[in-house]
Amino acid sequence: MKIELFYAPGCAQCGTMTAALKAAAQAVSGVEWCEFNVLDDLDRAVNLGVLTLPALAVDGELVFTALPTTEQLVAELRRRDGERGHGA
Repeated sequence: MKIELFYAPGCAQCGTMTAALKAAAQAVSGVEWCEFNVLDDLDRAVNLGVLTLPALAVDGELVFTALPTTEQLVAELRRRDGERGHGA
């Protein structure tokens, strides 16, 4: 599963939760974490429909248009993992 965090440099909200979300996501097996600065990867963000920052996409689908709590992120990853037949 690939998680993409879209952020802007200097965004206080982006910086405060990122480490906790990354750690929570990586606790779920098979997760790849990527971070995209929208100033450098604007085309990627636009293609996914990112309108506000920070935003999170999972497997190429915009899932969170604001940063979720760690619990919300883990629940979404487990739900997706269960759909793939790897239930937790």
